Parts: sequence; C-alpha cells; structure tokens
Amino acid sequence: MEASKKNAEIISIDCKKTVPIPLSAYVKQTVELYFAQLSDHDAVCLHAMVISEVEKPLLEAALEHSGYNQTKAAKVLGLSRSTLRKKLDHYGIS
Repeated sequence: MEASKKNAEIISIDCKKTVPIPLSAYVKQTVELYFAQLSDHDAVCLHAMVISEVEKPLLEAALEHSGYNQTKAAKVLGLSRSTLRKKLDHYGIS
C-alpha cells in the first residue's frame, strides 16, 4: 500500500509539470487562422510574410538576451556578425 501511495505522489507531481508548446505549433495555428480569415481571397507571398513577422522579434529577443552584444547575439542565432548587422539594418533595429 505504501508503494502505491509513493507512485501516486510521483504521478501527481509529474502531472503538474508544464510541457512547453513548440514554437512550430503556434506558427501552424496562426497560419491556419490567417487562412480562415482570408475567406475567398488568395494567399500571396505567405513565406516572405511569415519570415518577416518572425525574424524581427527573434532578432530583438536575441539581442535582449545577449545584453545587446551583437557578437553574442549572432552566436545565439547561429549567424555571422555581419549577417546579423545586415538583418538589423533591414528591420531598422539599432
């Protein structure tokens, strides 16, 4: 009986853990919502739109995370520093 109690406690503790929802799930849900709102209109340049909507906040978050050190932010993003600088200029991020 004591072993069952311990297993129940472990299970209840494990159930309280939050499992992070993957970013891809949010993207898919948002794109599906976008399609639903289009009604009878055609989607145009969806890839470019999604990339531009995601890339700017990604760059901003990476910069914040790295204390606005561009070298560290580039490393976090897996980009060269010069590529990061070009992207920052493109989005008007200083």
